[in-house]
Amino acid sequence: MSVSNLSGTDAELAELARRSYLAYVDKDRAAMEQLIAEDFHFTSPLDNRLDRKTYFERCWPNCRWIAEFEFIAVVPDNDRVYVTYIGRSDVGRRFQNTEVLTVRGAKIVEAEVYFGWSLPHPAPPGGFLHNT
Repeated sequence: MSVSNLSGTDAELAELARRSYLAYVDKDRAAMEQLIAEDFHFTSPLDNRLDRKTYFERCWPNCRWIAEFEFIAVVPDNDRVYVTYIGRSDVGRRFQNTEVLTVRGAKIVEAEVYFGWSLPHPAPPGGFLHNT
């Protein structure tokens, strides 16, 4: 199913999303700057609608330790791409997140990050962690 002509086909949206993660792995800020819109905003459990400038100041430095993304799901839907991945740091730490990327005019205009958990999970199978 094709999405609006402002965003592209499902395959184009998925590829745009994948390229944004590859920019982190490659530490290629110029590539990321080409992928996100001037009116880009970033939200996570720790960040509330950061603008593009603040995103690059606060979030982009994380590329230093990002070694790899293994995509579990990349699901385009209209002007959004839902991405679940396992990330790996340069020292082997693994984590799983889901992100929702909103695309307009072949640029990412919004990223919402939903933090997952560390891998392996710190709680035992069938168990849970106590809040302290």
